[in-house]
Amino acid sequence: MDTPTDNARAPLAQRDHQPEHAARRRALAAEIGSDGIALLAASPARLRNNDVEYPYRADSDFRYLTGFTEPQAIAVLAPGHTEGDYILFCRERDPAQETWIGRRAGTEGAREQFGADAAYPIDEFDTRLPGLLAGRERLYVPLRAQPEFRRQLFTRLEQLPRQSRQHGGGQLPDTLVALDDLLHEWRLRKDPQELALMRVAAATSARAHCAAMRAARPGLMEYQLAAVLQYEFECDGMTWAYPTIVGGGDNACTLHYIENEAPLADGDLVLIDAGAEYRGYAGDITRTFPVNGRFSAPQQALYDIVLAANRAGIEAAVAGAAANAPHQAALRVLVTGLIELGLLEGSVDAAIEQESYRAYYMHGTSHWLGMDVHDVGDYMIDGEWRPLEPGMTLTIEPGLYIARDSAAPAQYRGIGIRVEDDVCITEGAPEVLTAAVPKDPGAIEALMREGRA
Repeated sequence: MDTPTDNARAPLAQRDHQPEHAARRRALAAEIGSDGIALLAASPARLRNNDVEYPYRADSDFRYLTGFTEPQAIAVLAPGHTEGDYILFCRERDPAQETWIGRRAGTEGAREQFGADAAYPIDEFDTRLPGLLAGRERLYVPLRAQPEFRRQLFTRLEQLPRQSRQHGGGQLPDTLVALDDLLHEWRLRKDPQELALMRVAAATSARAHCAAMRAARPGLMEYQLAAVLQYEFECDGMTWAYPTIVGGGDNACTLHYIENEAPLADGDLVLIDAGAEYRGYAGDITRTFPVNGRFSAPQQALYDIVLAANRAGIEAAVAGAAANAPHQAALRVLVTGLIELGLLEGSVDAAIEQESYRAYYMHGTSHWLGMDVHDVGDYMIDGEWRPLEPGMTLTIEPGLYIARDSAAPAQYRGIGIRVEDDVCITEGAPEVLTAAVPKDPGAIEALMREGRA
């Protein structure tokens, strides 16, 4: 197992702001124009219980534009404003609070470290809002996210006409525009800096999966295998991008199994779905392997079908193909294999049309990947599957799930298999970001033997 001092590991990320955040704000300012204004807020802190908070995770859209990762902040993009296009409202420095819960950037740090043209205490947002909005025709706000901020903002907007008249303000915006639609189209296409971060997240995620394969053995608890992955993530200064799934045997047939509380049995497969998050960008890998280090014949028969479907889906993930092309390619391989093993009857086309395969494969093959593990962006445009474009990043994750109580032949029951890779669309062949994790059965068995040597 790698040690925390391994030179190949990624450095701990501290301040997040980079030149690309400023470039995105300039692009957004050009898009909304001098008669528009955009507002978006940081995620609120969330209580886990009593006075214990969940670890804070910044809102993805907010972080995408600002690089700012503290709660209680509002970003304003007002092109042509006398103080500059970008104004950030945030918490002030407070030595007493910082002694207890950590340092803050404050308004000075917002300007010096995070590129704000002007910065004010968050408590001043309400009083400054009328002046910011005056003379603007369009207001851009997130309409599909940030529900608390949206409700509070709309309450303020109802009071603004009276306040504006009292203070001699100008015309207020009369058009509301969904900021999500614009930002999510941008986020769908990763720029080179984003892809660099995703490669780091994928590398750590891959290292963690390899460590889990080496560590697995009968009698180990699922949560102990999950701890191996978490150790690898944290050694690189990262955390999980989503709760880790470690499902042994029949537990792998529960798609979002996160209890991770059962012992790993000799003769079972174990499915691990886990990914690290690096500076806001997610890795997402699933591998399935034998607890004892050797595939049985029925296990490998099913596994080979899923692996072939994974490879077919990746091969179909090319620029110009429809967004559902990887799913269609993987699905045909899965259905063909199920028919050959006798788990489905009839022709491949009939099984796909009638969806009889859904007894064993009930989810899609791909989802967008980026700052959110199920990342933003429309899959269809005007009722048609959109074409894949360079920079789009998605998962390829076919699977088969034959529950213990299914009607399948006995040798296949209690087996859940998924093989998932992260793939970036390029001008040529797809780039598999997660290729460092073995998925060929022989390579998996060889890696597991290393852990037993």
